[in-house]
Amino acid sequence: MNEFELKYKPFGERSILIEWPKIISEKVLESVLLCKDKLENYKFKERVYIKSAYNSILITYDVTINNFYGKVLTLKDILYTNFATKKSSYKFWKIPVCYDFDFGIDLEEVSKNNGIEIPEIIRLHSSTIYRIYFLGFLPGFLYLGGLDNRLHFSRKNTPRLKVKKGSVAIGGSQTGIYPTESPGGWNIIGKTPIDFFYVYDENPCFAQAGDKIQFISVTKMEYEQIAKSIESKTYVMESEVFDG
Repeated sequence: MNEFELKYKPFGERSILIEWPKIISEKVLESVLLCKDKLENYKFKERVYIKSAYNSILITYDVTINNFYGKVLTLKDILYTNFATKKSSYKFWKIPVCYDFDFGIDLEEVSKNNGIEIPEIIRLHSSTIYRIYFLGFLPGFLYLGGLDNRLHFSRKNTPRLKVKKGSVAIGGSQTGIYPTESPGGWNIIGKTPIDFFYVYDENPCFAQAGDKIQFISVTKMEYEQIAKSIESKTYVMESEVFDG
């Protein structure tokens, strides 16, 4: 069963958008992931592509939808009548981050704006356990929930043209990691040597929606040592598996 009232909307000629209440909530996330799991395991007549976000699922068919209401009835039957009940699990990842000033180029600005000393920013940011809600924006970019409200800080009015790969940043009420070099308007407070996207792997990103992560503060020397071990393919990232 689903405790939320879902909305079904056409999204172009070949897609249907299912929406949950517009809030960032672990209860909503759990419902979204359960529904996504059921849809992915249902044998559709057509080929479908399923993507999830904070409070929605997008189902895209490989053909034009001629009967929107018929498709919606099928989706409702999948999600309500035969709802998945299997026990879920998630992984808890520990991500090393160096908050050195060479990497955390916006630390002083965040400190001044929020009235928090830099050591406290680092403590607050690295003591929180974050939930991964979905991946997007860039391949391997994790949308995380749980940032301490004392660290909330608006995105920059003028984004940088280049943000370095591995930069850990704050944007509004969110924190995240840039998996590749790209433009970006978030406030950079540190850097991780971890790679979040391997284009040739069967599973290009090791983490997935529903997993949890914690940032572990490391020194610049430790950062460089980890970077070398990643390059030599000897680094093993800390992780644990938990029942959901």
